[in-house]
Amino acid sequence: MEDLRKEYPVLQTHTYLNTASCGLLSKSLVAWRKEEDERLLNGGSLHRDTHSGLVKSIKQTVGRFLSASEDEIALIPNFSLGMNAIMDSMSRGKKVLMLEGDYPSINWPIERRDYDVCYAKVDENLEDNITQAMAEHQPDVFAFSIVHYILGIKIDFDFLRQLKAYHPNLLLIADGTQYLGTEGFSFAESPLDVLAASNYKWMLAGYGNGLLLVKPDARLHILPSSIGFNSAEAVFSKKNDIDYIKHFEPGHLDTLNFGSLEQSILNFEQVGMEQISTKIRQLSLHAREAFLERGLLEEVVAKRENHSNIFNVKGDEALFAKLAENKIVCSLRGNGVRVSFHFYNTEEDLNRFLDVLN
Repeated sequence: MEDLRKEYPVLQTHTYLNTASCGLLSKSLVAWRKEEDERLLNGGSLHRDTHSGLVKSIKQTVGRFLSASEDEIALIPNFSLGMNAIMDSMSRGKKVLMLEGDYPSINWPIERRDYDVCYAKVDENLEDNITQAMAEHQPDVFAFSIVHYILGIKIDFDFLRQLKAYHPNLLLIADGTQYLGTEGFSFAESPLDVLAASNYKWMLAGYGNGLLLVKPDARLHILPSSIGFNSAEAVFSKKNDIDYIKHFEPGHLDTLNFGSLEQSILNFEQVGMEQISTKIRQLSLHAREAFLERGLLEEVVAKRENHSNIFNVKGDEALFAKLAENKIVCSLRGNGVRVSFHFYNTEEDLNRFLDVLN
């Protein structure tokens, strides 16, 4: 893992604890991106005419990485556009359960449309709160972030499986932006019906590429009307015979940005997701213990047994400025300072952060 740190130049000059805001590009990925731009520079349409094969390769790689079939995967620019597309594709009047204070790009697209909305509170009893909200409101849809973007609270997947078993007609729509890339994940084995994510954070793939995955059963409730020439794979005769998932890809896809996603996945696979997730989990456990000892975590986080790799520690603008002076990169979020740990972080990074706190 130490050798991998050389792939990320900012780690040589700063203590980077801000992947929850912006994931780092590796040297090898940037080199590939330069080569891809040069292929378009030198070939123009000669290179672009090969894009259908490149897109197919990207989707195959994504499918292998997330255990999803190719016809379940749409390549989208970002999570927010995907979420809006999903909500535009559902019949109005459905009752939708959300989490209070969840990421705005998941709650706002629902609240702005004509849906009957209800909420569950995000605290140490998150799963119990969802269960109670289900019993009280009987929603048709539950839309949520797998990992809360400020507090780092991670919803329990075993609970979601149980929830789906008890409510088989409930549509589960999840934001995976703060989750994908932190541990192994199987869309096929998960209880999720829809998963959307931007890939510039933990997937380390840069901006301009996202994912939207939709299971076959969910297509009875999600009926997209968006369409474009790329939906028909640039064939006029296919206007009325378009694959379902292609409705979410109406425009031509950028092989630079989505190719970056594929290259990042290949890098993940080369390191090994088990090794990556183990490193993240161990470092996050040590961070949690250190933060708990110092009383730095909010009660809602401190009381939960399991947590993610994102922490919001008690602090203000003065602490944030002090961290910046010491070249520690993090974010002011909510009522504190948010820090987050990826596989390229180390115990030394954690200790530097604690030294400033001390």
